[in-house]
Amino acid sequence: MTRTFTEDRLVVASHNKGKVREIAALMSPYAIDVISAADINLPEPEEDGENYIANATIKARAAAIASGLPALSDDSGFEVMAINRDPGLYSARWAGPDKDFSLAMAKVYAAVEASGSNDRNCRFVCALALCWPDGVCVTTEGYVDGQFIWPPRGDKGFGYDPVFQPNGYDQSFGEVDQDWKHSVSHRAKAFEQLIAQCFQNTKRRG
Repeated sequence: MTRTFTEDRLVVASHNKGKVREIAALMSPYAIDVISAADINLPEPEEDGENYIANATIKARAAAIASGLPALSDDSGFEVMAINRDPGLYSARWAGPDKDFSLAMAKVYAAVEASGSNDRNCRFVCALALCWPDGVCVTTEGYVDGQFIWPPRGDKGFGYDPVFQPNGYDQSFGEVDQDWKHSVSHRAKAFEQLIAQCFQNTKRRG
C-alpha cells in the first residue's frame, strides 16, 4: 500500500533520542515539523510482535491514535550470526532497564566467545511503519551487513554502532562520519523505500 504524505507534522514514535535524531535528519528535506513521542508524553506500548515490522507497526499505530497525527516508528535490531542472530528483536532489552549499551555489547562479545565460532558476520535490520490515525499503515525493511568487532571503536552513533564494521570499510559505525552513515545504514535503506512509497510528492523545504 502507498499513500502520499500531505500533513505538516509527524510524530516519531520513539523515546530513543538517537533514533529520533537520525529519523529527523532523514526527514529534514521535507517541510514537516518532526516531534517525538517523548515530546508529547506518549507512553511506550508493549512490543510483543513476532518480527520487526510487527513491532514497528504496534508503536506507530499507538502513537497515531493517541496523538491524532501520522506517526512513524522504527524497530531495529543487531543480529550476530554466530549466536543465532541474537540479540535480534531483543537488542534493546540486552541493554537492560538503564539502556546501557556498553553492557549489551559486552554481553554479545561474551556470547560470541562462548559459542566457539569464528563467524563474525552480523547485520543491522530496520523496519519502518508509517501509520495514520485512520488505520492506514505503510511498512518497509532495510539491512546493512558487516562484521562484529571487539573491542568497541568510536563514540559516535548509538546502540551497537561501535562493534559494527560495515563490509568493505575499515571503520565502525561508531567512528564514521554520521552523515555518511545516514546514507548507507539499514535505516537509510528502509527510508529509501518509504520515500518512494509516500514522499515523492510531499512538499519540500524552500
